[in-house]
Amino acid sequence: MVSKQKFLYRCRECGANAPKWSGQCQDCGGWNTLEESVTLGSSKANRFSGYADQASSSEVEVLSDVEMGRLERTQSGLSELDRVLGGGIVPGSAILLGGDPGIGKSTLLLQSIASLSQTSNVLYVSGEESAQQVSMRANRLQLSVDKVKILCEIALETILATAEKLSSDVIVIDSIQTVFSDELQSAPGSVGQVRECAARLVRFAKRTNTTIFLVGHVTKDGSIAGPRVLEHMVDSVLYFEGDSGSRFRIIRAIKNRFGAVNELGVFAMTEKGLREVSNPSAIFLSRHEQEVPGSVVMVTREGSRPLLVEVQALVDENRLGTPRRVTVGMDQNRLAMLLAILHRHGQCSLLDQDVFVNIVGGLRVMETGGDLAIVVALLSSFKAKNIPKDWVIFGELGLSGEVRPVPNGEERLREAAKHGFKFALAPKGNIPKGGIDGLEITPVSVLRDALQFF
Repeated sequence: MVSKQKFLYRCRECGANAPKWSGQCQDCGGWNTLEESVTLGSSKANRFSGYADQASSSEVEVLSDVEMGRLERTQSGLSELDRVLGGGIVPGSAILLGGDPGIGKSTLLLQSIASLSQTSNVLYVSGEESAQQVSMRANRLQLSVDKVKILCEIALETILATAEKLSSDVIVIDSIQTVFSDELQSAPGSVGQVRECAARLVRFAKRTNTTIFLVGHVTKDGSIAGPRVLEHMVDSVLYFEGDSGSRFRIIRAIKNRFGAVNELGVFAMTEKGLREVSNPSAIFLSRHEQEVPGSVVMVTREGSRPLLVEVQALVDENRLGTPRRVTVGMDQNRLAMLLAILHRHGQCSLLDQDVFVNIVGGLRVMETGGDLAIVVALLSSFKAKNIPKDWVIFGELGLSGEVRPVPNGEERLREAAKHGFKFALAPKGNIPKGGIDGLEITPVSVLRDALQFF
């Protein structure tokens, strides 16, 4: 006799159980923290028994004695996507792709599986669009999808059964927030459903050596909707970034078990889908015909790639009482710190000035290697003094006014020389012994040394 399935609600803050949902946890007092789960005594809750039996037959091994197999990767058909993933797709991996609505997540994956379908058995699961809509997009992008199988379904059990029957090598779930499991009573997109469905899909990927792409919705602050544990369960987390008014799109790896994190892939949105940008430095440089105050080129590094980026600063007299500090593409707290360093060690006070800083091209600079360039841009705008177009500047600033070296300094300098820059202002610890042909490099160790040029 099959026992009746039972449900309980568990607080995600303290772990307390409740027989029914309520707005507040009675144990810890947290609001909206109760999530639906299945009791272990129910028959359907024993859906993990197959994995438990498999685990019980495993033996303990010494880690140094474990034979390392060769990691074989499959090319996705998009070299920029392969770069972000660490060189290609690893079989049996689960990849989560998040981004704003309409930024190109479905387009990117459709282009990728169209290429993968020539050598692999692929399945596209659409929970938001009909088969006709997906076919229309593939036709507009002029993709060869005669070997791509599509399933318009949101029931997890049906999806897994179909994938098992077809022996799929690559599965795209678009999106994870639309999928639901019969094990839970909550609606699709709820915390419990997203966590349960993602967990079972990841287990399926590991058991069958199938690569699974999960498309994730994002909240208004840019993070992936649903429980944070979703990002812990998958092998790779990719974020699609870009301004809706710009044609350029950036994919950034936030987590990657098979490659470097913070790797960057750059695409351009065209009428025929996403096109790879082979020289990303070109899109982050505006290349003014004339020299203008407040514009400085710096060399940042994203993952394994050095990028030339233009930083623009505008310093204007404040007339509203409280000076404004506005940043686009960098941390606002970092700007406040740089202004304090400029005041203390550069004898330049901007306390009564409005300060605006913008990183050109929609890129967000996460590292500290652009500190010196930002300070020089601020000083250039404040004094209305032009910076030569063939100058490049980078370096990290410490609170005591020292210019600290940054990782891969020589590689950054070579990237600048390759793009025709003639003069570089860089930390003393990053200067190569033999120099670089065609590039005059001036080392600086403290902020005062750098500001004497301006």
